[in-house]
Amino acid sequence: MSVVFAKPSLRQRMGPVFKGYDGWLLLSVVLLAIAGLITMYSVGFDHGTRFVDHGRNMLIALVLMLVVSQIPHQRIMSLALPIYSVGLLLLVATALFGVTKKGATRWLDVGVVLQPSEIMKISVPLILAWWFQHREGRLAVPDFLLALVLLAVPVGLIIKQPDLGTALLVAAAGFYVIFLAGLSWKLIIPLAVAAMVGITTLVWFGDRLCEPQVEWPIREYQKTRVCTLLDPTKDPLGKGFHTIQGMIAIGSGGIQGKGFMKGTQTHLEFIPERTTDFAFAAFSEEFGLMGCLSLIAGFTFLIFRGLFVAASAPTVFARLIAGAITMSFFTYAFVNMGMVSGMLPVVGVPLPFISYGGTAMVTLGLGLGILMSIARARRSARS
Repeated sequence: MSVVFAKPSLRQRMGPVFKGYDGWLLLSVVLLAIAGLITMYSVGFDHGTRFVDHGRNMLIALVLMLVVSQIPHQRIMSLALPIYSVGLLLLVATALFGVTKKGATRWLDVGVVLQPSEIMKISVPLILAWWFQHREGRLAVPDFLLALVLLAVPVGLIIKQPDLGTALLVAAAGFYVIFLAGLSWKLIIPLAVAAMVGITTLVWFGDRLCEPQVEWPIREYQKTRVCTLLDPTKDPLGKGFHTIQGMIAIGSGGIQGKGFMKGTQTHLEFIPERTTDFAFAAFSEEFGLMGCLSLIAGFTFLIFRGLFVAASAPTVFARLIAGAITMSFFTYAFVNMGMVSGMLPVVGVPLPFISYGGTAMVTLGLGLGILMSIARARRSARS
């Protein structure tokens, strides 16, 4: 007597792959990706193959997200130290043998051109979450000091390139892990007060401090960025051009925007870097205040859903890395929108899903994959 087994359908075979995904998290990612494609089609239609390349980068990030989401977060934790070590070696190699463009040595040519600092956006929170997981229940001041060293070394190497924007993002991602691990408010409050005093002093005495003869303990171009933020009209055709044109584009969009493909600031090429750092200005011009609020709502939902995943994560490592990745999305969006609208210095931070960038998109897919993996673990544990 023979037994015939029915061949499983494609849906049955693919079921385990997609089982356990956080639907709301995935929906927010898809909607933001659609907004990014629409924006890039408009701003990049006369900019070579930017739209096609942006779609390809999104597809690569999507595949990477799906692959990484299948890896248990315990396995991801075991890879934290190797990934961090490789990232540091690549940063050192970049300092020694890197490719220099426009005065910055940020890239490494190994057959393909890489930007190793992008790796640190993920590897730094990974190594810190790994460290705090291993010190669970035994945390003391030296553990936080070592965590600060693990954070400071790559940040210092990235600042040296120089790349202040990426250094800021890496530092923020690492700080989120340290904060969520239980950093005392007694240490945070003095730092916050010092920062507020420094900002207030800078705004109040900005005219005097920005005089050419006054030296700052930072690079000259970084001083110029801060002084341009305080008054971009002092050099409207030079250092202040980016900020002024970004604000004009955002303001000219009005409530409802000028319409898709109808942005004059965008298509007359007044907006610099309109496919990368200043893509939000082009989006604002064409879709107006209503479009901006919708985009902000999308990022807000993504962030709150990510924090929900972090809060219900099954382990310390999962909670810390999920929280850091989620808050990194907040940092990206806040800094990019702030610099484009003239509220923050121009530091070269892309807007997730919207701005063009291959390495940044891959890093985004990797982070989302880790977040999805933790969400799957939470649902599996619950079921």
